[in-house]
Amino acid sequence: MDRQIIHTEGPPKPVGAYSQAVKAGGWLYISGQIPVDSGTGEIVKGPFELQARTALDHLKYILEEGNSSLDRVIKVTIFLTDMDCFTQLNTVYTEYFGESRPARSCVAVNRLPKDSPLEIEAVATCD
Repeated sequence: MDRQIIHTEGPPKPVGAYSQAVKAGGWLYISGQIPVDSGTGEIVKGPFELQARTALDHLKYILEEGNSSLDRVIKVTIFLTDMDCFTQLNTVYTEYFGESRPARSCVAVNRLPKDSPLEIEAVATCD
């Protein structure tokens, strides 16, 4: 099976030893996206909704770079450091996915890279 590393200039570069995404066998596996400002490399300051939108924008950009889209996402995993943000997350998430809702897990974690409040990873079909 052919394997292609996806690297984009839009979302920030990975903060560790991993790829933004890997394309293989008609699937696109996207690494966890956190709300990092591409210009500064720092977590976006502001309300949680802005941070969630930033992470989802990064995800959307990588999907497009990998010849996919939000409506082709099969599974999403979301990590939250504060489950009190779950309702806010769902509001923003619905703006992006609408009725094209993939399977999803959302788990509480103690800490994320750069002390991010959330991280979102996804698996999608692609061309």
